Amino acid sequence: MSSNVEKLYSLIEKDHEKKQGLFRMALTNPKSALDKICQMGEEYNLSVTKNEVIEYLSNVDDEQTKLWLIKVRGGL
Repeated sequence: MSSNVEKLYSLIEKDHEKKQGLFRMALTNPKSALDKICQMGEEYNLSVTKNEVIEYLSNVDDEQTKLWLIKVRGGL
């Protein structure tokens, strides 16, 4: 059975506009993008925590996502 964060990521992946919007937000304010992902989870009735999102995304094989996570953690 998939976790809520996996389900949410799948929904975001399918919506190009939302995904691109999150990446644009992450470039200037990565923590706000993380908050937005959690908010989107609530909207889809898929409650997720920031730590769950970070943990899940750190295992995704996507270079843009990995760079964003470095920023979220205080790097770059």
